[in-house]
This record gives sequence, structure tokens and C-alpha cells, in this order.
Amino acid sequence: MGYADLKNDFVFRRVFGHHAEVLRGLLNDLLDRHGAREIASLEYLPPDQVPELPGVKLSIVDVKCREVGGATFVVEMQVLPVTGFLNRVVYNACKAYVGTLKRGDTYDALTPVVAVTVCDFELWPDAVQRANGAPEVPMVSRWGMTERLSGASGIPQVEYVFCELPKLRGRRPETVIERWVALFSAAPMLDPKTVAGEPFTTAQREALELANEATFSELELDAYRKARDEVHQMVQYGRDSEARGEVRGEAKGLREALRSVCELLGIELTEAQHAWIEGADAPELRAKLAEVKRTRRWT
Repeated sequence: MGYADLKNDFVFRRVFGHHAEVLRGLLNDLLDRHGAREIASLEYLPPDQVPELPGVKLSIVDVKCREVGGATFVVEMQVLPVTGFLNRVVYNACKAYVGTLKRGDTYDALTPVVAVTVCDFELWPDAVQRANGAPEVPMVSRWGMTERLSGASGIPQVEYVFCELPKLRGRRPETVIERWVALFSAAPMLDPKTVAGEPFTTAQREALELANEATFSELELDAYRKARDEVHQMVQYGRDSEARGEVRGEAKGLREALRSVCELLGIELTEAQHAWIEGADAPELRAKLAEVKRTRRWT
């Protein structure tokens, strides 16, 4: 047996939801919290952060924790883009911020929140950024509120950190952050013998060990495989439907592909949009399909 996929719902919980030292190592590296700013200890908070909203069924459950005497962290793994994804990230972070205020407390008792999201897709593709005349967004990006003209930062209460796994581009990892990205991206392709000489941190090695399928019970293996198969089926369903439409090159197939991709992305089509799909010809459908794939929404 090798390593399980760290992006898997069950594995993500197993590794980061129950081992604070591993989660602390990940956060310190992604947030560049070292030296005097290092997160010294974490305590887990109740998993009450995920709202039941349509279009988020492919989101791996988040882990909510708090730095002792400091900020609250909401750490999430997302395997596929869904409609309203960024809105939900903001919603969860703001909900966590409000939740730090206990009844009877004054507003100065509120503590900062950092929302950390690992994405198995590109939120800000380099090509799209360049086409829009916007700067490219790094693989790990950190966002906060700044004054528009001066760029001064003075409202640090809620911060957002995104790690876009595909931006490693298959290159050999050279930094600590790139090695985390490689572990999330390719743990099942690694072998315990071949990684022995890699310069992993203590937290990274512990994450790998916790993801080692040889340490799973039969019940844990079943839970892992079930979560893996559910995601694979959804991904393959979307790909197959899209391929049928593109290969056949017919309006009927393209209509089927467009609807399937919208379903996969969590885009709820209106009656007017369904009517447009039925009336559009093949070139129009092909263009719309490409647009939806690129923007992940119906515009």
C-alpha cells in the first residue's frame, strides 16, 4: 500500500482535523508565520462552519481551529469549482469572525480570522489574468483589505489565503510551500521508500505517515474509497458528457455537454437559459461551453 490522497474528504479530516501539530505546520508555512510570529499552539473548534447551501457538495469539510490567545483559522480543501465558491469562503470567514464574540462581550473582544483554502483548480488562471491586463496571482496568495488609492492596510480583522495546487505546473518542488503543494497534488504517486531522502519538514512527514494506507483499518479504508469514488464519479460524469458533445460535433451532443458541465459546476439554469440552449446552433453552443468552462459561470 502507498499513500492516500490528502485532498480526499476522509483523509483531510484524518490528517488535519485530528493532529494539531500537523495543521500548525501547514499554517505556519502557508502563512509565512515563523520566528516571533510562529503559531505556537492550536485548539480545535466545533465543526459548525459549513452551511447547507446548494452547489457545494464537492467541498471537503473545513477544519476550524484557534491559535491560543490569537486568531481563528478556517482551513478548507476544495476539489472542484462551484458556483458562488468565493462568496461562500467570504461568508464562512465573516461568520467565524462574528462567532468569536460571546454574548455580553464588547466589540473589542472580537479576534481576527484567517480563511485558508487549498484549491485543486485555478481560481485566477495566469492566461486569464494576462488577457485582462491584470497581474498574475501567485500559487499561494494572501488577501486583505487595503485602501484603494494608497494601498495602505489598516483593517486586518479578516484575511484570506488561497493555495492553487495546479500552479505548481508539475515542476519539482524546491521550497517548503511547494513540497506541501506536491503532497496534496501527488501523495498517491509517492512511495515510502523513495521519499525517505526528501527534505520534508516534521509536519509534512507526519502528514504522509497519517496518509499511509497501511495504517488504515478496514473501516477507514472503506470510508476513504467511498469518498474517493464519489468525487471520481462526478468528475468523470462531467468529462464524459462534455466529450460526447465535442466528439460528435452535433448540437444535440453539445446541449447535453453544456447542461452536464453546468450541473458539475453547480450552475442552476433558469428557464430562459434552458430555452437558449434548445434554440442555439452548434457554433453558439460550442462558444458558450468554452466560456462556461473558462469562467465557471453563465454570463
